[in-house]
Parts: sequence; C-alpha cells; structure tokens
Amino acid sequence: MAIADDQELVRAGLRGIIEAEPDIQVIGEASDGESAVALAFRERPDVFLMDVRMPGLDGIQATEQIVATLALTRVLVLTTFDLDENVYRAVKAGAAGFLLKDLPAEDLVAAIRSAARGSDALLAPAVTRRLVERFARRRPPTKASVRVADELTARELEVLRLVASGLSNAEIALELHVSGTTVKTHVARVLMKLGLRDRVQAVVVAYESGLVTPGAQH
Repeated sequence: MAIADDQELVRAGLRGIIEAEPDIQVIGEASDGESAVALAFRERPDVFLMDVRMPGLDGIQATEQIVATLALTRVLVLTTFDLDENVYRAVKAGAAGFLLKDLPAEDLVAAIRSAARGSDALLAPAVTRRLVERFARRRPPTKASVRVADELTARELEVLRLVASGLSNAEIALELHVSGTTVKTHVARVLMKLGLRDRVQAVVVAYESGLVTPGAQH
C-alpha cells in the first residue's frame, strides 16, 4: 500500500502504525497529488491512503486520475472533518471510502484490510451515508434517476436501496428472505450495469438519483 500526505510527521505516524502489521507493507510515500499519481502508476498499490488537502494537485484530483486508470487500486481519503464537501467530492471521484485522521490505530488497519478485500465491504456505512445525505439535500435528483430505473430490475432497485441504507449483504439477505450468495450476485449486477466501482459509489448514485431520499429509512 502507499500513503500521500503533505505533512511528513503524519506520513511517519501512519507508516509506523501500518508496518507494525506483519501482513501489510508500505511501498511508498508522496507529499503531493502529482507525486501520489506517479507513485500509484509506478507501484500499483492495492490500497492508497490519500490526504484531501495537498499543494498543487489535490487529493481529489489525484484520486480521479488513479481510479480512472488503476482498477485494482483502492483509494481511502484521509480528512480531519467527516462532513467536508471535499470528502464528498472524493467519494464521487471514486474513493473507496474515507477515514478520519484521529481514528484509533486498530480501526485504520481494519479499514485498510477491508478496502484491500474489494467491493463487498462498505467502509463506515453510517458515516458515509451521513456524508452523502448532507450534500444530497442540496441537490435535486439528477438524470441518473432515469438511467437507474431503465438499467435495473425491480429486485436490483430494492437491493440498491438497501445498500444505500448501509446494510451489509447478510442484512439485506435477511430483509429480502434470500441467500447471501443471491444478494452478492444482485449487488455485482447493480455495480456492473451502472458502471460503478464499489458500494460507496452505489450509495452516491442512489441518493443523487432520488432512489433514496435524505432521512429515509429502509
């Protein structure tokens, strides 16, 4: 994995926490967005911890460039404030999720492992949903609503709605009285049909399309 932050002490602290784990290796560091993109293209890390605010090319622009080219690299954005519109933009840009810089070390490690596993895990679902809800309130439904309705079956729409509510595959299976494998298949089809990278982007699309409204309960 790799780390990008413009503060050397922050990078050193993150590296110290991460490299204390025998199964995770930091293969490089970057102090700005441009060097982060170059590092990602050169080393192709499984996970990239990306600070949002950096000089020059910022973390959001770097995230866009990385996820557009490297399908297997998962970007986790680092921020001081969880309800930051820049973080919302980063999630829309393709970040797998976001982490607060003051989170406990064990949660940081767990998030990295979760991101490395791929699209089945939605990082911090309650917080991610809260972030999306806050900024979705400011925007009317977009043309994405038509695309979502046209592309998905009724069952897939229901699964997307439950994903956006923060439910895990197991919880969705209980809700719909189907197997976990069936839910996993539905989620994969939703992501494929809508051209989405992961469940985090599915949450954004669900809110921006009007399929789920802020404050709604599943």
